[in-house]
Amino acid sequence: SYNPAMRFVLTVIGAPGSSLPNAGLVEAAGTALAGCGHRPGPPDWLAPEEACDIPFELATTEPEEAGTGDILSAVRAQLAGAPVDLAILPTAGRRKALLVADMESTVIGQEMIDELAEIAGIGPHIAAITARAMAGELDFTAALRERVALLRGLSVAALERAARRITIDPGARTLVQTMRAHGAWTALVSGGFDYFASVVGRACGFDEIRANRLLLADGMLSGTVAEPVLDRDAKLATLHELAKRRGVKPAASCAVGDGANDLAMIRAAGLGVAYRGKPLLRAAADACIDHGDLSALLYLQGYRKNDFRT
Repeated sequence: SYNPAMRFVLTVIGAPGSSLPNAGLVEAAGTALAGCGHRPGPPDWLAPEEACDIPFELATTEPEEAGTGDILSAVRAQLAGAPVDLAILPTAGRRKALLVADMESTVIGQEMIDELAEIAGIGPHIAAITARAMAGELDFTAALRERVALLRGLSVAALERAARRITIDPGARTLVQTMRAHGAWTALVSGGFDYFASVVGRACGFDEIRANRLLLADGMLSGTVAEPVLDRDAKLATLHELAKRRGVKPAASCAVGDGANDLAMIRAAGLGVAYRGKPLLRAAADACIDHGDLSALLYLQGYRKNDFRT
């Protein structure tokens, strides 16, 4: 018998302009669902040749037994490596009331401490530490303090130079503006620096920003960062704090990031997304976006292209 709580949706998302998924690919995905014993409904195109929902009922009566990972594997095999993102999510409560987004290598294409290091002439040394910290091989806070110490004596003008290198990732502003237009609260929560986060926050239209503060002395970086450091635990605490302030449960939140520092908030969110994510984060996320841009997070929530705002 049909149980509404057992309704799931397979969302298939392609890169904008790639003309994928197409009708044949969506049909193949439905065939894979049926082959697993699940009952797919008719496809619902959220955007022509870009995003499609395939609702389905699980063959099992217990959600724990659903094994959505196994279903995704079966669909992937059927699609034979087509460059699309796939996610299986419950249809209930898809639209989220809160967005918590990481900044570096998520909303923007850069790691700003690496940009500062390049300007300071110590790029490779600091970039190597950053890569290890983002992969979860180093303690984030210790690695941040170590890198900031190496920037001591850099002028404020270097911050301005680095800020000019910022590139906002495609779909970021659309994601923020669309969710805001539909009543959600949006926060940029970065383990990076508020000097850059304020620039990015304004460009995308986030409701608020949280980030670390580089301390200055006589117009130069002192080589220290204000305490307490905004780290993995602080990102998680921020998600809980904002959800409480908005009067919603963490399940009503969407969190997106790329690295180990985002792990706790990705796990806690109702929709945790790894965007071009590191392996550690991908394993914990509800969805991984590798082909679509950041507007893919809207499709995951069931928004249609004509709902988008810029």
